[in-house]
Amino acid sequence: MIPAGDEQALVHATIFDQLVHGAFRDETRASFVDLIGRLADSGCDAVALVCTEIPLLVSPDDAPLPVLDSTRLSGQAALEVALGTRALPAWHGGQFRR
Repeated sequence: MIPAGDEQALVHATIFDQLVHGAFRDETRASFVDLIGRLADSGCDAVALVCTEIPLLVSPDDAPLPVLDSTRLSGQAALEVALGTRALPAWHGGQFRR
């Protein structure tokens, strides 16, 4: 589920007006926790934090849903590929060719 337009505006403004400037406000954290709670109430079973700055604001302990932190997940996958414990993923997207 993708947040509604006004919720998307909150996320965008938070990232570009606060987080990239190192501002981590308690009231903003509360707004994000509330947003995640509304997603939970709508039937979501996890929340994907797909901007590198958002996990600096909202921790798994804050969130009312399990958190999928894209930065940590990508880093873990890269480490596993480097260690040889995971295969390099195949591209399943659009126009990419080797």
